[in-house]
Amino acid sequence: MRRAIALIILALVLLPAPAAGGQQAAPRASLPDIEDEVMCPICGTLLELSFSPQAERERDYIRRLIARGETKSQIKDALVEQYGQDVLATPGDSGFDLTAWVVPGIGLIVLASVLGGVWWRRRRDPAERPEQEPLSPQDADLLDRDMSSYEL
Repeated sequence: MRRAIALIILALVLLPAPAAGGQQAAPRASLPDIEDEVMCPICGTLLELSFSPQAERERDYIRRLIARGETKSQIKDALVEQYGQDVLATPGDSGFDLTAWVVPGIGLIVLASVLGGVWWRRRRDPAERPEQEPLSPQDADLLDRDMSSYEL
């Protein structure tokens, strides 16, 4: 009973307090925060890595939206409206774009399964492992002579 009360108190202490009015204010958008999530429509590279004239125009457009007080999601929506869906650095969540999210996940699951199977087969009970045949006297003598050449 004491443990349950202690867990409830701990949970209440760790929960963030709600902002006044019941809604939390959206964090203010910044250019560096958006630049790494959108692309230059001309170069096809991240905006933060592009220095083409078009990239500079796109940055200016983002700065104007930030100055108007737009949130990050509103700015991304405005960029999509202005430049098209390809301006976003992350693929969409439907259709063919969904495969960009699903295929790597499936690949990781398959890889983990294969590695787990290999590990399990190597760690199985030694009694299940096949016995090795003992060395013949000639092979044992040859091994001893070879090993003695490496001794100091």
